Amino acid sequence: MEMQKNKHKKLLIGIIVSCFTLLAIYLGLAIYFMNHFYFGSTVNCINVSGKTVHEVDEEMPNEITNYTLKLKERGNNEEQVKGNEINLKYNPDGKVQELKDKQNPFNWLMSLLGTNDSTITNVVTYDDELLKKSIDNLSCFNSNNVNEPQNPSFEYTDDGYKITDEVYGNKIDKMALHDSIVNAILNGKTTLDLDSKDCYEKPQYTSKSQEVINTKDTLNKYVSSKITYNFGDKTEVIDGSIINKWINVNNSLEITLDEPKIKEYLNSILNNYNTVGKRRNFVTSLGATVQVSGGDYGWLINNNDEEKELISSIKEGQSVRKEPKYTQSAMSPGSNDIGNTYVEVNMSKQHVWFYKNGSLIVEGDVVTGNVSNNTSTPTGVYSLKYKQRDATLKGQGYSSPVNFWMPFNGGIGIHDASWRSVFGGRIYLTNGSHGCVNSPYYLANTIFNNINEGTPVVCYY
Repeated sequence: MEMQKNKHKKLLIGIIVSCFTLLAIYLGLAIYFMNHFYFGSTVNCINVSGKTVHEVDEEMPNEITNYTLKLKERGNNEEQVKGNEINLKYNPDGKVQELKDKQNPFNWLMSLLGTNDSTITNVVTYDDELLKKSIDNLSCFNSNNVNEPQNPSFEYTDDGYKITDEVYGNKIDKMALHDSIVNAILNGKTTLDLDSKDCYEKPQYTSKSQEVINTKDTLNKYVSSKITYNFGDKTEVIDGSIINKWINVNNSLEITLDEPKIKEYLNSILNNYNTVGKRRNFVTSLGATVQVSGGDYGWLINNNDEEKELISSIKEGQSVRKEPKYTQSAMSPGSNDIGNTYVEVNMSKQHVWFYKNGSLIVEGDVVTGNVSNNTSTPTGVYSLKYKQRDATLKGQGYSSPVNFWMPFNGGIGIHDASWRSVFGGRIYLTNGSHGCVNSPYYLANTIFNNINEGTPVVCYY
């Protein structure tokens, strides 16, 4: 029993001694922290644990003088901003003493748990002009080292358009970098990751942006178009393989069609099917083949209207089979567009033939334009403009009434010539007309009664 009492007594004494020891330690450290900073205290990220305000004020200038901020850039590049280059100076302005005053020495135990009264920043000053100059001198702003950010682009393939991912590049937002560096300096940071602080300019869109996806869908709609032009037994097809070369997409994802390129391409194919004024091989009534060029007869496509319709079809994503719009039509499709109804004027032979639906209706000698005074009848293939009974032909020094008037080239036409009793031969060389085809009454009458507006008139030597 006595032994048990002794054990209790010793235990009690041990507890009392331990408590007094801990109290002594606590009070001792409380006295210590009356003049010293808490454990874990920092000034501009520099550990000042256990130091006095005076010691901090003495040591900080050296720390600040040696300050360097490391900039971590894309591509594993690193650069530095040094304190001595921007006139960085320690300037506590009473803030260090304020921090110490906030630290109740008897609350030193709480500092071990971390408190808001253990850290202070913004105790330095710097020259902002020098900082801006230092930033300007960074190699990341050298134009040779800068890659601009790029929006996603669009690549045409056999399967339509594909999105090519955006390019982030390494172009820095100078204002953002300046602000991030200032913040790091004032807070005593020694490393600044430019990526994590959003110091880089970004592309406006990414490949996942809905606007980009919508643009791709519109592009694929455009190139899904297929326009087939029918030219008799020939066709010309405009599809995505051609259309994609006309499409432009700007940085704002606006889609435009290159109208000058469209016009150039359309002209290159459609003009092949225009026959007005082109050289033709013509088989004469005498069996020879002659080449006849000039005149106003033939096919003439309205390229401007076709361009508008083509652009509309592309924007609607249409598949269309069509004949082009013609400003002027010929009697027969294709390049051999004269057909089998025409007037043939052989000026060397001074003879005219008129065929209708392949059958010879009438033929006879004529007198064409006067060669000696430069009023020769022009060669070429022309279209009969109209026909008129009982017209009076007027010109400089003459007024001639005719029974049958069939103009095909301005004021030049086929008509009867009652003032002539002889036709053919070599009359036209010195006593020809003012350019018209003077015909005997029977010839002009028969042609007049069988010919229609638009019929080709072939004139050749």
